[in-house]
Amino acid sequence: MGRAKVDEALDILRQLGFPRQQQNERSALTLLVLLGLKPNDPWSSSASPMLGITQMMDLFRDRYSKEYAPNSRETVRRQTVHQFLQAALIVKNPDRPDRPTNSGKTVYRIDKAALGLLRHYGTAQWVELLDKYLAERPALQQEYDSRRRMAEIPLRLSSGDEVRLSPGGQNTLVRTICVEFARRFAPGGTLLYVGDTAKKFAHFDREELERLGVSLEPHGKIPDVIIHDMRRNWLFLVEAVTTHGPIDSKRRRELQELFADSKAGLVYVTAFTGKEVMKRYVAEISWETEVWVADSPDHLIHFDGERFLGPFRQT
Repeated sequence: MGRAKVDEALDILRQLGFPRQQQNERSALTLLVLLGLKPNDPWSSSASPMLGITQMMDLFRDRYSKEYAPNSRETVRRQTVHQFLQAALIVKNPDRPDRPTNSGKTVYRIDKAALGLLRHYGTAQWVELLDKYLAERPALQQEYDSRRRMAEIPLRLSSGDEVRLSPGGQNTLVRTICVEFARRFAPGGTLLYVGDTAKKFAHFDREELERLGVSLEPHGKIPDVIIHDMRRNWLFLVEAVTTHGPIDSKRRRELQELFADSKAGLVYVTAFTGKEVMKRYVAEISWETEVWVADSPDHLIHFDGERFLGPFRQT
């Protein structure tokens, strides 16, 4: 299995100052495969392959005879890879920093400074280089945090506060809804909720929603964006569609139940990036909802009902 190599990796994690929760076989194997090392390879041959988590787990099995169940993927990501990222030991998506958070193409690679250090493990230079690396690590972490922050999508709220959405994917459309849709169809409206693919939500005004009679659980099936048009007392419930479906009849009923006690009228909106995306879903869209297409931002497509825009009678 390469037990000796695993023990050496555990020793490295201990000397790097990782907490006891990360000083385990799973973390040791993650470090080894991210360095491209087989059980009999010297540390001096460490490399920096880009690997996704499934690839890592395959290498655990193929190189170290350690097989984890497929549903352990999240454990590897949340309880090892996440901590390696926080410590700036590895970098995420070095080939494309703006890759969507939930992309199946997400990859990780050992940080250049860490690679230079780990190639010297077991040599006479190790202690000196380790001390230097640990002294510089806060700066490395700051640099990593700065790179990550640069990739985030800024969004300024009406209060003047700024929230930052995770990069790429659906969040690009979410920001466009908050800015371009809101100023055209809910001018002066207030953002009460903004979803985020990585953090579940970037903004959640629970107090104002409860004042409107709406009580939401943060982990419930909340629409991607909620905007309160105070002048007309409407709540715009907006779903951003990039990979998931629109507001169909089932989703409309779910939202109707979720917001059943709302003191504001409900307006259901499905948002698409463009008409080509919309065409794939048009047969699913519920009646008595609105459709907004980001590349034609001045227009709404109205799906039937007794009025052009506004709440419908709840049935």
